[in-house]
Amino acid sequence: MEKDETVLKVIPHSNSSRSSPEVGSPPSVDGERLARMGYKPELKRNLGIGSLLGFGFSVSNSWWGASASLAASILSGGPVLMIYGLIFLAFISVCIGVSLSELASAMPNSGGQYYWAGQIAPKKRARFLAFLTGALGWAGSVFASSSVTLGLASSFVGLYALGHQESSISPWMVFVTYQLVNLFGLLFNCIHRILPVLSTSSLYISIISWLVTTIIVPAMSNTKQSARFVFATFINQTGWNNDALAFIVGLISPSWCFAALDVATHMAEEIHQPEQMIPRSILVTVLIGLISSLTYTIAMVFSIADFEAVTGSATGVPILELYHQATGSLAGAVGLQVLFLLTGFGCLIGCHSWQARLAWSFSRDNGLPGSRWWSVVNTKTGVPLNAHLMSCIWVALLGCLFIASTTAFNSIITGCISFLYLSYSVPVACLVIRGRSNFQHGPFWLGSFGLFCNIVLLGWTLFSLVFFSFPFVKPVAPGKSPNCWN
Repeated sequence: MEKDETVLKVIPHSNSSRSSPEVGSPPSVDGERLARMGYKPELKRNLGIGSLLGFGFSVSNSWWGASASLAASILSGGPVLMIYGLIFLAFISVCIGVSLSELASAMPNSGGQYYWAGQIAPKKRARFLAFLTGALGWAGSVFASSSVTLGLASSFVGLYALGHQESSISPWMVFVTYQLVNLFGLLFNCIHRILPVLSTSSLYISIISWLVTTIIVPAMSNTKQSARFVFATFINQTGWNNDALAFIVGLISPSWCFAALDVATHMAEEIHQPEQMIPRSILVTVLIGLISSLTYTIAMVFSIADFEAVTGSATGVPILELYHQATGSLAGAVGLQVLFLLTGFGCLIGCHSWQARLAWSFSRDNGLPGSRWWSVVNTKTGVPLNAHLMSCIWVALLGCLFIASTTAFNSIITGCISFLYLSYSVPVACLVIRGRSNFQHGPFWLGSFGLFCNIVLLGWTLFSLVFFSFPFVKPVAPGKSPNCWN
């Protein structure tokens, strides 16, 4: 296949066996396999497993996601949702991770989901399904970047409000900070050689910040909630009369703790032996995510003194109010929030790398208007700079919605999760329909358990598409609604 064609037709595998012969193969084999897929290597393979895990976990960043969605979790289930919702979503995420890992092991390609869909789908529908999957995946990555950017912007403005309690927060303050944060993420993704260091550093910063916060908050807090309260209290302040429905709709919050598990798959052309490294990265990301988010959440719930003050914080940042309650000092709250911000910037840098790789690989196959511009890898920087700039412009434009309507921006957050689930489900559905026994798999293949994971992923996608479309709270005020990110 020539480079200027799309991959939306099935490319036959060159190996007739169902298991990959390239396990432990020398680095040159990675390029040869990519050439058989119809592409020439354009990105340097300078990432190690630590860097790959850094990218994957820095974007999912489960404990950070639990912090950022704290208020929504409290309103729609309280401790029960915050703890048991996390455990449930971790199970779902294992199934998602296994499904993605099997496909990435068989076909390691920066295109990820859309490339797999184009290979597995019936020939008559391959082009359409590959395009649909690519569009959903890229849109989901841009929406995720926008959401993380807002979370960071709100945190900065919240810090200002905490130190200047006589001042009031205006939407324009958050908007301006949003654009500055987006610019920061843009700049730090322009040079390829620093990305391995940044991604590995992001992993360490996140883990250190989690440990410090999880230890300090309960240690300094004068409030110690009972175990019964932490593990058996349900709170419903959403306006939904049915507690079960409030809980289900509220699952959007813990979903953020394991979002974007496909990130590592889009770095397939920047690491050696991706057929082995990507599955390891994805599943370790879920494991670290569960441990960090669950321990962090339990520590925070034990330490909350006033739930209403947290959800109605004048800073607009519930986790900052919790830190202030626990430490009893402005300096303590600011110190913990700085760790939160440093972790968030690692998440932002990972999101920008993710959206740029998706836009570049999708454009490489003529998936976006103006693809010949977005498919270029800048020879000086070593990154798909044009695709990166274009994606960042979209993030900037989406930020304008925050000024116009928080309801519209809130729908973006839901759209991120839904779009990503759909992009995972298309190739997995094609695999199940085609028959797993008729698929040439890679070294990571779990047989019957893999099929079980595929079915769980497809069922959860349908379930979440329905219930995550419900309004988070009732009634919904025109133009404004609570943001489930904060």
